[in-house]
Amino acid sequence: MLTVAALYHFTRFEDPAVLRAPLKSLCDAEGVRGSLLIAREGINGTIAGTPAAIDTVIAHIRDLPGCAELDWKESTAERMPFGRMKVRLKQEIVTMGKPEVDPTTAVGRYVAPEDWNALIAEPDVAVIDTRNDYEVAIGTFDGAVDPGIRSFRDFPAWWEANRDRFHNKRIAMFCTGGIRCEKSTNYLMGLGETEVFHLKGGILKYLEEIPAEESLWHGECFVFDQRVALKHALEQGTHSMCHACRRPISPDDMAAESYEHGVSCPHCIDLFTDADRRRFRERQRQVQLAEKRGARHLGAGS
Repeated sequence: MLTVAALYHFTRFEDPAVLRAPLKSLCDAEGVRGSLLIAREGINGTIAGTPAAIDTVIAHIRDLPGCAELDWKESTAERMPFGRMKVRLKQEIVTMGKPEVDPTTAVGRYVAPEDWNALIAEPDVAVIDTRNDYEVAIGTFDGAVDPGIRSFRDFPAWWEANRDRFHNKRIAMFCTGGIRCEKSTNYLMGLGETEVFHLKGGILKYLEEIPAEESLWHGECFVFDQRVALKHALEQGTHSMCHACRRPISPDDMAAESYEHGVSCPHCIDLFTDADRRRFRERQRQVQLAEKRGARHLGAGS
């Protein structure tokens, strides 16, 4: 059984570039795969490997400047959910496009998973899902507002256009692991909002700690690896991935006439040309040939 560690930490790296090569080398040496983003504002990503290998990499990251208080969330996978290890330099570890936003100065009030149900049931609380539309589509909390955004960069414009809807409301925000809410709550506070809360540890921590029979969560939680989605107790969900449009697809989607493995699904059947689909079929053929050889084709996923 492999350990999957989802992590982020906001801190100030004066020269992120010097951190990349040693981190990548360590991950490769330990057989760890996944994706890590490094920017001046900190580090973010998900990695998978043996428990001992993950412990080694986490210890290395905690030794980086300002990362001693790094927190992370662990789940498990029977198979390696990543095809390779990527360590990338970015302008932001989660892209909001608002350089003035700085979670190291102030964030909303953390709400522990065991206290979340009571908060979001209050009539003066507006619950906002800060994730992308395709993530919200497969699962969210009771009564949550879906901004319908295609990327987190769209969130500030959505808030500016809709903030009057939440007059005299307390704002409770949530996301997959908590990182988006670090920025979104700081952003709202910078605009003068004072009653701002967010789910500590995100949806993943809630699903880990709150029994299904007590839960206000419905559906599954999208994750950015080959497991695609998780359920309560962080068990693997029922969704797969369309390798044409990269959206999560349900068993019903896969039963639709428009579904062709690796080529199309109900979400993207009208988005691509016949030439695109011919290309996707060839890619899928190469994936299948690689599987027969016992190898892994990178076109099958990251």
